[in-house]
Amino acid sequence: MSYVGDLFSLDGKVAAVIGGSGVLGGSMALALAKAGAKVAVVDVSTVGGEKHVQAIQKSDGEGMVVQADVSSKEDLKQALDTIVARWEGLHILLYAPGVNSPTPVLEIPESEWDKIMSVNLKGMFLASQVFGEFMIEQKEGGSIIIISSASSIRPLSKVFTYSISKYGLNAMTRFLAREWAPHDIRVNAIAPGFFPAEQNRRILTKERTADIFRHTPMGRFGEPEELSGAVVWLASEKASSFVTGAIISVDGGFTAMTI
Repeated sequence: MSYVGDLFSLDGKVAAVIGGSGVLGGSMALALAKAGAKVAVVDVSTVGGEKHVQAIQKSDGEGMVVQADVSSKEDLKQALDTIVARWEGLHILLYAPGVNSPTPVLEIPESEWDKIMSVNLKGMFLASQVFGEFMIEQKEGGSIIIISSASSIRPLSKVFTYSISKYGLNAMTRFLAREWAPHDIRVNAIAPGFFPAEQNRRILTKERTADIFRHTPMGRFGEPEELSGAVVWLASEKASSFVTGAIISVDGGFTAMTI
């Protein structure tokens, strides 16, 4: 194996991609599989997950779909049991669910707030308890990758609750990194810029898209595959062995822009 191949290899590793049925989650799951990991696509909906697993298998990887509601700790426990029963371990956890709404602050009902927080923030808290505890007890180290957002770094309009949930994920990233470093478990976050997906298409009007491009030095949206490098790097125990508690922006320069 080449130096680069060895540095980024995930051979022998088992990964769980929670929220893996979506476009971005599925792309990241495929990237992990191409790097050598066995990948479980975990989501409340298995429809998209089946498609992504087929793509993994076509690339000579090994994957499976596991159904779980991230707001249910019991569901997450059962998902973990299913993964461990098949592959006898877990080394990589990627948390990628995202629910959004453009509702103005004064019009947000509690039910909407609760739903967004439950999926985006509480779900990661529960996943950290379930999957994190297993990884600690397994004593093989590991990598946890949380998908945050550019809106957790710069306040954006029309994503109030979503942004706050992502700010919370950034804090969780750093707290878990501090607590679990003695167990050789690294915890990092990726903050993507604008990658059109189901949760944000309805707020990407022509005018808003023009504003985004004006504020993005690279002048375009990101493509799902452009998250692959950061994901594989953070998942690799060799390539990012001294990286933990970091929030990595993959946003075409969006958060570096001022005027």
